[in-house]
Amino acid sequence: MEPLLDASERATLRLPIVPSCIGREMSTDPKLMDVEETSALAILAEPFKRQVQTLQDYTYLAVRAVASLFTPPHYVNDLLQQMDIIGIGSLPIVLLTGAFIGAVMVLQTASQFERFGETSLTGDIVSLALVRELGPAITGLLVAGRNASGMASELGSMLVTEQVDAMRAMGTDPNRKLVAPRVVATMFVLPLLTAMADFVGLTGGFIVSYFTLRIGAVEFWTRALNALEFSDLMQGMAKPVVFAFLLATIGCYKGLTVRGGTQGVGRATTQAVVTSSVAILVSDFFLTKFALFLAGKSL
Repeated sequence: MEPLLDASERATLRLPIVPSCIGREMSTDPKLMDVEETSALAILAEPFKRQVQTLQDYTYLAVRAVASLFTPPHYVNDLLQQMDIIGIGSLPIVLLTGAFIGAVMVLQTASQFERFGETSLTGDIVSLALVRELGPAITGLLVAGRNASGMASELGSMLVTEQVDAMRAMGTDPNRKLVAPRVVATMFVLPLLTAMADFVGLTGGFIVSYFTLRIGAVEFWTRALNALEFSDLMQGMAKPVVFAFLLATIGCYKGLTVRGGTQGVGRATTQAVVTSSVAILVSDFFLTKFALFLAGKSL
């Protein structure tokens, strides 16, 4: 079989040589640079889009939970059950923590007041600090750590085991059945837990004041109560309502958006505690600023 090309033809055959500058010109082509910049911007904007989408979904869930309160059906038994779980279940840790917070505050402030001979102001400081700030914030964080994680794990397990899908197939709205009772129950019991934490904290502060500073019961309680104004009480009772709404809705949202099976349930539980705790502390600043503005005490 004869070759397709003879020796003379093969010798004259030459492949074109591509100059090396062409590759450099292609890399600096404006059209290609625009494509590269666009892809880079898309990569940087993708996390922001996800966060906006998450905020949108959370807002939608929270609005639907509030809207479901004004139309039937209402699941009263679920509401009472959640009030028992959240309120009675959280009572021991809230009372124990409140008592020791009041006692520690007296120990920290007494040494400073003794330098100026104003130990009688101990009751004023403990009362204002507990009612305005420490009572609502600490109680909200404790309930968030105990119940927001519980909501996320419970609803996440129901989602993974397809109980939520079965509920939808039976014509039941999961938002109305699962989310609304937990939100209402938390908003109802958290102010009560805060009030009890404030009282127990003042009691713990009085006990330490009595044995360390020799402050009598009449003097301590009189100054503690006289130091409070109506605006302080309103601030101390309004904050827990907002904190309760945040921690309940965040816990339910994290539970109903679980992805990844049982491992996703664990991640959702952790995210629920962290997110709700941060939301409580951030909102606390703005609520305090707004309350002081309404009371005419803003700087």
